[in-house]
Amino acid sequence: MVSGLKNREIFVDWNSAGTCSGDLWIKSVEPVQSVDKNQPGTTSSSNPAASYISEPITDTIMSMSIGLAGKPNSGKSTFFKSATLADIEIANYPFTTIDANHGIAYVRTKCPCTDLDVACANCQNGVRFVAIEAIDVAGLVPDAHKGRGLGNAFLDNLRQAQVIIHVVDASGGTDIEGNPVDIGEHDPLDDIGFLEYELTMWICSILKRNWNRLSKRIQAENLNPAVVVADQLTGAGVSVYQAKAALSRFGEVCAKPPHLWDDSDLRNFADLLRIESKPMIIAANKADIAPEENIKRLCDLDYTVIPTSAEAELALRMADKSGAISYIPGDSDFEIVSNNLSDAQIRALDKIRDMVTSMGGTGIQQCINAAVFDLLDQIVVYPVEDEARFTDKKGNVLPDAFLMRKGSTAHDLAYQIHTDIGDGFLHAVDARQRMRMGRELKDGDVVKIISTR
Repeated sequence: MVSGLKNREIFVDWNSAGTCSGDLWIKSVEPVQSVDKNQPGTTSSSNPAASYISEPITDTIMSMSIGLAGKPNSGKSTFFKSATLADIEIANYPFTTIDANHGIAYVRTKCPCTDLDVACANCQNGVRFVAIEAIDVAGLVPDAHKGRGLGNAFLDNLRQAQVIIHVVDASGGTDIEGNPVDIGEHDPLDDIGFLEYELTMWICSILKRNWNRLSKRIQAENLNPAVVVADQLTGAGVSVYQAKAALSRFGEVCAKPPHLWDDSDLRNFADLLRIESKPMIIAANKADIAPEENIKRLCDLDYTVIPTSAEAELALRMADKSGAISYIPGDSDFEIVSNNLSDAQIRALDKIRDMVTSMGGTGIQQCINAAVFDLLDQIVVYPVEDEARFTDKKGNVLPDAFLMRKGSTAHDLAYQIHTDIGDGFLHAVDARQRMRMGRELKDGDVVKIISTR
C-alpha cells in the first residue's frame, strides 16, 4: 500500500469563511461542504500565496475541454473540485453528480519571464497556469449506451471533451456500479474495460443509424468515407481528421468496402473511432489506500496511468486558500505559513505531507498536464504587442497565454487571437530573438503578430 492517510479519514477542516476552525473533518459519512463561495476556479485575494491562478484572459483559451469520466463513487467529483474549487456536492454514494458540472481547471507550465528576466504579474515564482474547461459528468454504469442509469446524459456530456481523464478507484473499494465494498475486493482493471466498451458501443449505435443507406451512397456516388462518417458522428464529437485516421487503421485489418461491413466490423471500426476521438489517461485514484499490486497492474496497461489522491489535493487547495499553508498545484510539498493551527491540524497536515512526498505529489495536476500536453500535443505560446518589453499596449508583461497544437504556425496563432488579425496576417516576430519568425511555433514562444488589421 502506498504510504498515505490512515483510514483515509483525517483531513484539516477550514470553514466557508476561509478561516481555520480548529477541528478535524472526519470523512466517514459526511459529504464535503462548500468552502469556496467565490467564482469557481478563482482564489482568495486575501492569501498572496494563492494568487497564482488568474481569470482566463480570452474565450479562445477556454476552447480546450477535458472530461472527467468514471463510475459513481470513484472520486471523480472530488478530482473536479480539487482542480477547480467549484462549489459542488461530494458524497459517498452513487449518482451524487446528476447534471454535468462545468468549471475552470488549469495546466501548469514554466513562465517565460524566468528566462527573459522581466517581472510578470501572471505567475508565481515562474509557474504559469493556463485556463481550460473541466467537465465532471454523471457516473457511468453498465449498459449506459442503452440509456441505463444516467448513461445518455453522461455520453452526451463527454461529446464536448477533447480528452478524457478516467478516474478509477484504484483501491478496489467500490464495485462496478460504484457501491462500497471492502478494499481490494473489486478489480479496477474491469472499470477500464467497462468504460472502453460503453464508449465504443455508444459510437457504434450512432454509426449504425442509416448505415446501410449511407454506405451504399459512399459506394454509388464515390463519396469521401471520412466525411460521411464524421457527418454521421457529429453528435459524438468525431472530426473528419479522426474519421480518416480510424479508416486508415481499419483498412489494415479489413479489406471489405464499407457497404459490406457486418455488425462485427462496425463495432471494431467504432472502437478505433473511440481511440482516435476520445484519447484517455487513467487517474489511479485513492492511491494512498490502494494495494500496491493494483497500482502496478494499472501502470502496466497501454495507457498513461498516474496514481492520484483527489482528497489530499482538495485538502491542500482548501488549506492554501485559507492561508494555513502555501501550496502550488503540482508541487510535491507545501509550507505551513499560519501560526494559528491546532496540534491536531498540524498532525493532519503532516500525514498529508507524508503521503504526497511519497507519491511525488497528489497526481491531480500531473494528470491534467499529461492529458493536455502529452495526449493532445499542446504547447503554450505568448502573444505580445511590444516585442522589446514583452508587453501588450498597456504595458502588461506577458498578459496572454494560448494553448496551441504542436506544429501550429504564427498564422494559426493570429486566428486564435482574432479572426480579423488572422485575415490580415503579414508575418510574426520572435520576441526572444528579435527576428522575423519563419518556423513552427515552439512551447514558450513569445510572439508579436504583424497584421493589417
